[in-house]
Amino acid sequence: MNKTVFITGGSKGIGAEAVKQFTRCGYKVAFTYHSSKENALNLAKETGASAIFCDVSRSDSVNLAILEAKEQFGSIDILINNAGIDEFSLFTDITDEMWSKMIDTNLSSAFFASRSVLPDMIKKKDGVIINVSSMWGEVGASCEVHYSVSKAGLIGLTKALAKEVGPSGIRVNCITPGVIDTDMNKNLSKEDLEQLKTDTPLGKIGKASDVVNAMLFLCDDTSSFITGQILGVNGGYII
Repeated sequence: MNKTVFITGGSKGIGAEAVKQFTRCGYKVAFTYHSSKENALNLAKETGASAIFCDVSRSDSVNLAILEAKEQFGSIDILINNAGIDEFSLFTDITDEMWSKMIDTNLSSAFFASRSVLPDMIKKKDGVIINVSSMWGEVGASCEVHYSVSKAGLIGLTKALAKEVGPSGIRVNCITPGVIDTDMNKNLSKEDLEQLKTDTPLGKIGKASDVVNAMLFLCDDTSSFITGQILGVNGGYII
């Protein structure tokens, strides 16, 4: 396995698990980090992956990070747009700054990274892009309107881009995780988590590895006829 994977937001949670599993499977991996430098450097040391600082909300920073990865590995075969933030707020309390930060981090980042890697993918007529959305991007979440909008945007990006670059042999798919045991959900109370378990047909909270297993499948040649799809990894919470 000589393919190179570029993962945004790889220092914690689902991203960190992706770094571990993809390197374990023989992929060459570069991943971005922003505020969690210590986590990133430890993960790089543990896995042999390349940790690259990046502010994914800025196109110039994304372009430089991808250029650095290409200088190290030669090309990027797979892009996983995983970076994201979450925030609870009443809609009427969302400020312009909160809105912009959410959209830029969760949605614009995927646009910047995809735009940066696509010319090479189109030239060689091969490549995979995976966008990590959320089940709330499918159905919306109360008190998370700006988050839901950003994740819904990733679904639209996936479908439209898959149609555009499919003729160039590039597949674009989207994963929509449900409630996953990561730092993003650390602020939920024990009671809230128990209720979410009850509301989930499989009766449990998901693990980061559940999401990464879906990523591995969508990157593998066994899924070569799958593009433009939204794969829910949510234990049946949304059916």
